[in-house]
Amino acid sequence: MSSATIGGDLAERTRRPADVARPTRGSRAWWAGTLPVPTLRCAALVGVGALLVLLVELPLGVLLPLAVVLVLVILDAALAPAPWRVGVERRLPPVIPLDDEGELSWRVANPTRRGLSVGLADELAPSLGATTRRARLRVAPHGVGTARARLRPRRRGTFRPTRVTVRVTGPLGLVTRQAERDLPGSLQVHPTFRSRRAAELRLRRARTLEQGQRSVRGRGGGTEFESLRDYVQGDEFRHVDWAATARLGHPIVRTHRAERNQTVVILLDTGRVMAGLVDGVPRLDHGMDATLALATVATRSGDRTGLVAFGAAVRGVVPPRHDVGQLRRLSTAMHALEPELAESAYRDAFVATLARFRKRALLVVVTELASEAVQETLLPALPLVLREHAVVVASVQDPALAAFAGQGGEGPAEAYRAAAAAGILAERRRAAARLRRLGARVVDAPADELAARLADAYLDLKGRGSL
Repeated sequence: MSSATIGGDLAERTRRPADVARPTRGSRAWWAGTLPVPTLRCAALVGVGALLVLLVELPLGVLLPLAVVLVLVILDAALAPAPWRVGVERRLPPVIPLDDEGELSWRVANPTRRGLSVGLADELAPSLGATTRRARLRVAPHGVGTARARLRPRRRGTFRPTRVTVRVTGPLGLVTRQAERDLPGSLQVHPTFRSRRAAELRLRRARTLEQGQRSVRGRGGGTEFESLRDYVQGDEFRHVDWAATARLGHPIVRTHRAERNQTVVILLDTGRVMAGLVDGVPRLDHGMDATLALATVATRSGDRTGLVAFGAAVRGVVPPRHDVGQLRRLSTAMHALEPELAESAYRDAFVATLARFRKRALLVVVTELASEAVQETLLPALPLVLREHAVVVASVQDPALAAFAGQGGEGPAEAYRAAAAAGILAERRRAAARLRRLGARVVDAPADELAARLADAYLDLKGRGSL
C-alpha cells in the first residue's frame, strides 16, 4: 500500500515537532495557519455576553463581556498548535479495478501534550466515488488517530490528489487554525475484468489440451514433438516414424503436443470507432476485458502475450511475456487509455508490429466492424500481416441493433429505425465475410460473450497447431 507523508514518519513527527517543515513567512499557508478564525461557539459566547448586558446591569457595561471573550479567544488561539505541526498521512491503495472498492485512510499524529480536535478536507476527484472526503478526529496527547473512507471509482485512469486542508480547533473550541498541506498521492483505476470466471473455465480446456486428454493430441495433433508410441488403429499414416518402425520391427508413430512459448500479440484499437457505447459501456472497455481474458488463458498456457495499443498512431507497447506479472502489466498499460476522436491507422499499427515481431505469431485485432473503417483502412492493410502471421479480428456486437431490426412498428419512424438497423447488421456481416475471405478469423459476439469466444478461438487455433 502506498502512502504520502508530510515531514517524515509520524512517530518522528510526534517526538520532534521542530523538524517538521513549515510554510514560509508571507505565503498564503503561513497567514492562513497563523490567523485564528472564530468558531460558532465563539459567536454563541458573544451572544450570551450581549444577552447578559441586556438583562443584567454590569459595572463596565458591554466592555466586560467583550473583554472576557477576547481574553478567552487569545488564550484558545495560543494553546491551539499550528496546522503544520500536526502530522498528517494519507494512505491510498495503489490500484483499484473499475467498479471495485478500496479503502482510503488518513492518519493524524498529535505532537502536543493536550488532546486535539483536527478536521481534514481532502482533494479527491468526484469520479473516485468516495463515501466522504472530510474527516474529524479527536487525537489523544502524543497519540495517533485514523479516519477512513471507501472508494468506488466510476472512471479509469490515474488520480493524483495533491492537497489536504488541515483545521485545528483550540482546546476551548473558540477558534480554529487552518492551512492547506501538500500531500501528493497516486491511485490507478484499472479496467474491469468481468470475464475472469469465463477465462478460468477456458483454462480447464487449456490444461486438458496440455495434458493429452484431447483425442487430437492422442492421435498426433499439434506440431511440437513429444514422444514415440506404438501404432493403434485410427492413427494417421503421416505420423508414422519409419526409422523407428524399421528399427523395432512394428509400426511406431510420433505424438505431438500443442506448442508452448509461442507469441500472441493483441492489437487494441483506441480510435474513433471504439468510443461508441454498448450496454452503457464504451467498446474500448469491452475490448480491454476481452484482452485480459485472452492474456489470462494464453500466459497460463505457456504462451507469451503482448499488447500494441493504437489509434491514429501507436500509443503503447507491452513486450510479450508469459510470467505471472504480465496480466498486471497489460492492465497498467491500458488503464489510462481513452478513445481518441480520430481514424484508426491500421497500416501504421501493423508496420510497427511487424518491426517488433518478425517470427510467426497470433495477432488479435480488437476493433469495431464498422463498414467504412473495414473497407477503407483495415482490408487494404491486412495483407501486410496475413503473409507471416495468423490473424483474428474481434469485435463487440450491439444488441440494440438486433432488437431494433426485429421490431416492426406501426409508424414510419419505427419502420425507418428497423430498416436502418437491418442495413447496419447486413453491412457488418459483409465486412466480416470480406475479412474471412482474406484469411482472417473473425469473432463478432455480444459484450458478455466476446471474451469467452475469443479465448475459444485461441484454444482452437492452438489445438490445431495453426499458431
